Amino acid sequence: MAVAAAAAAAAVGAYAADLPAVPEWLNKGDNAWQLTAATFVGIQSMPGLVVLYGSIVKKKWAVNSAFMALYAYASSLLVWVLVGFRMAFGERLLPFWGKAGVALSQGYLTGRARLSATAHGGENGTPAAEPFYPEATLVLFQFEFAAITLILLAGSVLGRMNIKAWMAFTPLWLLLSYTVGAFSLWGGGFLYHWGVIDYSGGYVIHLSSGIAGFTAAYWVGPRLKSDRERFSPNNILLMIAGGGLLWMGWAGFNGGAPYAANITASIAVLNTNVSAATSLLTWTCLDVIFFGKPSVIGAVQGMMTGLVCITPGAGLVQTWAAVIMGMCAGSVPWFTMMILHKKSTLLMKVDDTLAVFHTHAVAGLLGGVLTGLLATPELMDMESPVPGTKGTFYGGGVGQVGKQLAGAAFVIAWNLVVTTLILLGIGLFIPLRMPDDQLMIGDDAAHGEEAYALWGDGEKFDATRHDVSRGGAGGEREMGTAEQRLAGMGARGVTIQL
Repeated sequence: MAVAAAAAAAAVGAYAADLPAVPEWLNKGDNAWQLTAATFVGIQSMPGLVVLYGSIVKKKWAVNSAFMALYAYASSLLVWVLVGFRMAFGERLLPFWGKAGVALSQGYLTGRARLSATAHGGENGTPAAEPFYPEATLVLFQFEFAAITLILLAGSVLGRMNIKAWMAFTPLWLLLSYTVGAFSLWGGGFLYHWGVIDYSGGYVIHLSSGIAGFTAAYWVGPRLKSDRERFSPNNILLMIAGGGLLWMGWAGFNGGAPYAANITASIAVLNTNVSAATSLLTWTCLDVIFFGKPSVIGAVQGMMTGLVCITPGAGLVQTWAAVIMGMCAGSVPWFTMMILHKKSTLLMKVDDTLAVFHTHAVAGLLGGVLTGLLATPELMDMESPVPGTKGTFYGGGVGQVGKQLAGAAFVIAWNLVVTTLILLGIGLFIPLRMPDDQLMIGDDAAHGEEAYALWGDGEKFDATRHDVSRGGAGGEREMGTAEQRLAGMGARGVTIQL
């Protein structure tokens, strides 16, 4: 009876209309949506990009690539709650940086969320906006953005970066680079109050990860020549599954940006899907026209560029504009990747493993400029801290495009310089690149583990080595035919290149 009474009391407390369980300022719908959106973005990283990275690379790098994403996600969370969140969304310290502070105490996390950017107000004197949910929800949502930025960056250095150097790099880059972009554009920094538009991370996340990834790829150095020449995915079906998780998760990515379950969120989610579909189809059609057949990898890249391009304006443009942005996203990055890349000495020299520069930096910058052209005054009034902000096509003049370009220039310059300094510093203590003898082996050298107990990637099947690994002495066994040896080793159904 006592246990039942305690349970009943707990239930009443959890659903009571009085403090502290349900404060009068808490909107359960907004809180539920924001937590759901955060979970969607988290699924993009875990397992979305973990699966995508583990499958899109050569078999010998599957474990290492997936683990780089896994480690970045875990390390980012501790750094975020210890100091990162308040550096990006706290009180102003510098025009581009917030004051560091912990986000761990009950008093802070259970209080009503507060968007300190609006409290700075500048000349407009805008009062602080307070979403209808606790600070803990906001901390979680913004963490997912920080984590996925680092994981996207990792795509540029897969297949050769020393895992120990990556472990040192992730917290430093989050603190010294990501928080600056986030505060400048979202947290109340100078770009935010100047009126640079970045609805949900075209600059903060995608341009940053693309430029930082390209810079990191330069300093880390290239993969082995054999890997650069042949780096086929080890599992295209899993790659599609990982890409699908990214696409579906983007509903939380852009739908959660308004910090409420409102009209802007609905527009953003619809525009996101329209742009992604249009871009995928555009990229695929270009592949067919120029190469004679559709590429599945190309379709995933087209999907990605469509999602990235719409991000800076997802909740700020009309849906017909999302179609235009999708067409641009499927063609401009395709051109830079397939045509311009092969004509540029710099682009050819830098080994950007997954072409993050094209799919994120180029697409993110493109989206920012198109948002400056196509943002509607009605939707901007709901989101912008600067009254009267609107796209050039709606009478905003070329000034808004100029602001977009200037904001992009700051993000590019900061990431290029800071990423360089971080890697040069780490390189004094830890080699940035694995040695060639370990690169020849891959996962087994880096982790002592392999993704598949199968042979593939075109290497020749060494029956003697396989016999020894099973405890036999290859030279002492009767050789027989290849089929007999494989059958004896339980290798039926495995395609072997002899």
